[in-house]
Order: sequence, then structure tokens, then C-alpha cells
Amino acid sequence: MSKPETPIPIETLTTAAAAPYGWMLGKPLPATRTGVIYASPGSDFWQEHLFSAGAQGEPEILWVTYRTVDPVVHRMETHLLTEQAVVPLVGRIIQIVAASNPSGDPDLATTRAFAIGPGQGICMRPGTWHATRAVDGEATCLMLTRRSTTVDLVEHLVQAKPASESKLTDIDTIRLIQ
Repeated sequence: MSKPETPIPIETLTTAAAAPYGWMLGKPLPATRTGVIYASPGSDFWQEHLFSAGAQGEPEILWVTYRTVDPVVHRMETHLLTEQAVVPLVGRIIQIVAASNPSGDPDLATTRAFAIGPGQGICMRPGTWHATRAVDGEATCLMLTRRSTTVDLVEHLVQAKPASESKLTDIDTIRLIQ
């Protein structure tokens, strides 16, 4: 007999909600002018996050198109050595996240799902389990990750080589709910 699906509500991404899994990206210009901040009538910029690709990690930017809209999630992945940032550019995504338990598997009791549109993003800590869904059929995102993790994952997915920088696992089914 199969286990029942666990319903997971889709939430608004906030700094506090993202904190157990990583960092919300897309916060407004800080009111306190400390750190790396520049504001002028023509443009503003400020430090949002110092990205870590891990020891000897080379960061890379990927262009990712998500097309899966199925609200049922059976599988999650995690990256062991690097943070990973996902920022929608066109379209909206649902980013499903879960913390790792002491054995390194997903702790499904910590699962949350965040609605993220252009102008926001999430940067996940190493060890954060995740899956992504497109909201309206397709979403194009910028992803910041570790180059060797991408190579390792592609070799695993395409050539069935053992992954060493990532883990993918089937999970008890969760269903995203509005």
C-alpha cells in the first residue's frame, strides 16, 4: 500500500522563511547605508549575498528553463559542496526545499515551497534538498552554482555515472497546494 501524499502549501518567499535553507535574493535597497551600497538618480547597487562555491570551487552562471508543472513531487536533489542560487528572469517558479536530517537525507518535516517570480530569487545552502516547478508552463532562470557540480550532475543524469558532488533521491510523495 502506498503512503498518502503530504500536502505542502505554497508560501511567499521572505527573508525569515528562507533562512533555514539559505537566503532570499531581491531585497530592496537597504535603508542603512553600511557595506557595499551605491545609490544615485541613475542607478543603485548593493551587496545582496557573498556566494560560496566551496573550497577550490569555480562559480558559474547557468541559464535554466524549467517546464515541469506537476504539483506532485517524488524526487529531490541536493548539492554537497556549493551554494546554489536560482533567480527567475521570465516566468515564475515554485522552489521546494527541505533541510537535511543527521544522516544527510531530506528531512521531509522541514519541507517548504516558495513562490518566486522575477525580481526575487533564492540562494540555497549546501545540503539543502530541493526541486523546482514552473508555474505557468515554463520559466527561464539564471542559476549561480559550482562548475564541477554541474559537470558531475550532467554526467550522472546523461551517462549514469555515480554523482559525487550531488545526491538525488526519491521521497515520500508531497503535493503542492495553493
